[in-house]
Amino acid sequence: MPPITSGITNEKSVAVTIENTALAMGSGTLRVFATPAMIALVEGCCAESVEDLLDEGITSVGTKVEIEHLVASPLGASILCKSTLTAVDGRRLDFAVEVFDNAGLIGRGTHTRFTVDAERFLTKTYAKLNK
Repeated sequence: MPPITSGITNEKSVAVTIENTALAMGSGTLRVFATPAMIALVEGCCAESVEDLLDEGITSVGTKVEIEHLVASPLGASILCKSTLTAVDGRRLDFAVEVFDNAGLIGRGTHTRFTVDAERFLTKTYAKLNK
């Protein structure tokens, strides 16, 4: 596997549908692209950018998101996230992100992910149920 280094980019897109509006997601009362949907798009875009570079059994998990949702997007709009890996510090991966709709920039921010051993992570997480 090639090493994970800063500069890796990715793009991921979705359409604004009833299911990802603020009204449907419970984050508002309007039928516009929801901020939680934008955050999910950002996390997915960043995760996918390094997924194929991780060793077997290793995945990445999101730990921090800072997003400015600048402009609303209507039903039917196309939403595009562009991510750039800006720093790698051990298991920590820092990304810069921009989100666009058909008319231009609608969001921007940063996202941090950590690489983890998936099995160990899940074992530790689910052990909480037995305490």
